[in-house]
Amino acid sequence: MAALVLIGLPVFLLCLGVPIFVALIAAASIGIVTMGIGSMAPVHVALFGGLDNFPLLAVPLFIFAGEVMGRGVTAQTFDTALTGFEPDQAVLDAMGAQPEFTTPIWDYMAGLVDEQRVADGRAKLEEMAKVVANIEQKLGVDGTVPIAIWGIETDYGRNMGKRSLVRSLTTLSCAGGRQRFFRNELVETLRIVQSGDIAPEALTGSWAGAFGHTQFMPSTYQRLALDFDGDGRRDLIGTVADALGSTANYLKRSGWETSMPWGYEVRLPANYKGPSGRRNKQLITQWKALGIKRVDGSELTGPDRAALLLPTGATGPAFIVFRNFDAIYSYNPAEHYALAIAHLSDRLRGGGPLRTAWPTDDPGLSRAERRELQQLLIARGYDIGNADGILGSRTREAIKAFQASAGLPADAHPGTKVLNALRAQKKSSDK
Repeated sequence: MAALVLIGLPVFLLCLGVPIFVALIAAASIGIVTMGIGSMAPVHVALFGGLDNFPLLAVPLFIFAGEVMGRGVTAQTFDTALTGFEPDQAVLDAMGAQPEFTTPIWDYMAGLVDEQRVADGRAKLEEMAKVVANIEQKLGVDGTVPIAIWGIETDYGRNMGKRSLVRSLTTLSCAGGRQRFFRNELVETLRIVQSGDIAPEALTGSWAGAFGHTQFMPSTYQRLALDFDGDGRRDLIGTVADALGSTANYLKRSGWETSMPWGYEVRLPANYKGPSGRRNKQLITQWKALGIKRVDGSELTGPDRAALLLPTGATGPAFIVFRNFDAIYSYNPAEHYALAIAHLSDRLRGGGPLRTAWPTDDPGLSRAERRELQQLLIARGYDIGNADGILGSRTREAIKAFQASAGLPADAHPGTKVLNALRAQKKSSDK
């Protein structure tokens, strides 16, 4: 009976036009009395109002009503933000999607650290020179690293995401295995809205709730965002300086060591079979004793303790990495990601490509090459949509079909081999 009351009362009140927050409070209060619970319990409600596409959706919409009030979210903020809420099916689809293809690191790095992103980043580094100098002076963080994170997260602000954070996070609060996590992120989003730092209509981002130039989660924003330009607001969407300064603050709080490198490329001795791994820290003298040198042949330098990173084993590029690499890693815990950020930051300072080739005979493609690949497939009649450089399932299927027709291994890999084959066929047909 109590469950029916908890589900039915909010729906009934909503149908009468009672504000959402009041309806939930009412259900929670009855639930406390009926169920004999001494503290505010989560309210389970069926959100049918306006949910034409979800007639059977009965979801545990986050509500610890007392907690929400206690964390500074007013009834007005809550009700205004959730009025007319309808789950976002695309978010539910994205949550349930599994990666169809595993991306080799040489493909990953080729797309993220290409000449276009390097050139754009160097231009941004010059444009934001004053902000970068302030970051280095006030926070002690290498200013090229937040620029690199900016470039890889949103292509320097071009792709920040267009989904309403409130809608996405409310959807995720109602479904899936991480509802508690996303409920907390929703509360933090409502607090951002209420603070006035970012206009509600501007608060858009990824399907999972990351937003702004460098894709902070709302709880990370609350802990670490800075008003770096001094205008009285912490705006990671409309103010690049705030986004870069906040990202540098994240790195500082993650253990960034001032004036120290993240690491560098190294050269291994022949047939190296020694220790490696990001967590396997050794004294720099121990790595020297194993015959490891910098890629230019000079001796290892840097902080006392370091790790040896071998993304593809001893046959590919190798890196000595220090504490600052771990700080970058904490931003998005994936070694390939951290390496892309670190390498891009080096390129922004004028460094060149990696000296050691990846162990493959089919290197990855830059974004410009990916668009060219798609254009060549479209010209041959393959229906893949627009040539946007995004290698989705339709592009992969077209690659596989072309490979089969051209006598190539039909592995759907979007690498140099298939691009060269398409170029050759175009050149032949143009004669």
